[in-house]
Amino acid sequence: MLYLLDYSDCPKRAIGLTCDGTPPPTGKVFENANNVNIPDNGAAVTSDVVVTGVAGNAPAGLQVGVDIKHSWRGDLVVDLVAPDGSTYRMKNSSSNDSADNVITTYTVNASTEIANGTWKLKVQDIAAQDTGYIDSFKLVF
Repeated sequence: MLYLLDYSDCPKRAIGLTCDGTPPPTGKVFENANNVNIPDNGAAVTSDVVVTGVAGNAPAGLQVGVDIKHSWRGDLVVDLVAPDGSTYRMKNSSSNDSADNVITTYTVNASTEIANGTWKLKVQDIAAQDTGYIDSFKLVF
């Protein structure tokens, strides 16, 4: 399979760096770059990543990279859902946080979870008037 990569949003990626200029994380990376619309003041949506080929449990320092485009990030609640359904809250809503977007990496202690299986990024917009979408989600083991 051949992929055409467009680095216009972040030219530093073309030379092997992250957008902030740091080296990419080490470890096995699983990513979903399919957009998922987040309904305004609606039900939670998920973006799935299927992890395979990782022995044992997930690490205590599981890196969860999220790129969520949204016009009022304080509306959002963001959780990581493990393959067994366990939920890890990464971001609470905050009516005082009017900035755009959630583009960050969270560290989750998922050491009690089996690594292989379907992991989900679960996002819910809990207030009206602003919209957005999950742009991408990745796990680094």
